Amino acid sequence: MSLSIKKARVHELAREAARVTGKTLTGAIEEALERLLAAYQADPGEVRVCPKVEVVAGLVATYLGDPGNESRGVRRVEDLYDETTGPGAVIIGSSR
Repeated sequence: MSLSIKKARVHELAREAARVTGKTLTGAIEEALERLLAAYQADPGEVRVCPKVEVVAGLVATYLGDPGNESRGVRRVEDLYDETTGPGAVIIGSSR
C-alpha cells in the first residue's frame, strides 16, 4: 500500500513523531491515527466489522422472512455438515 503526503509540514511531523517514539514512520503514523480516532470516540476495529455484521444481519432477516419455505436446506446447525466436513472431521492440511 502507499500513501502520498503532499505537505512538507506533515512529512516533518511524521518524521519527528517516528524519531521521538523510536517507531518506524508507519508505526508512528498508525499510533497517531489510532489516538486521533480514540479522541473522537471512534473504534477503528468497528469500522471494519460493522459492514460485515450488517450484511450477515440482512441475510438472516431474508432467510427468516419466509418461514414457510420448506425447500431451505439449512434448518439446523447440523445441516451445515456432512460426513466429510462434520464438526469432528479431520481435513488434511487443516489445523483443526
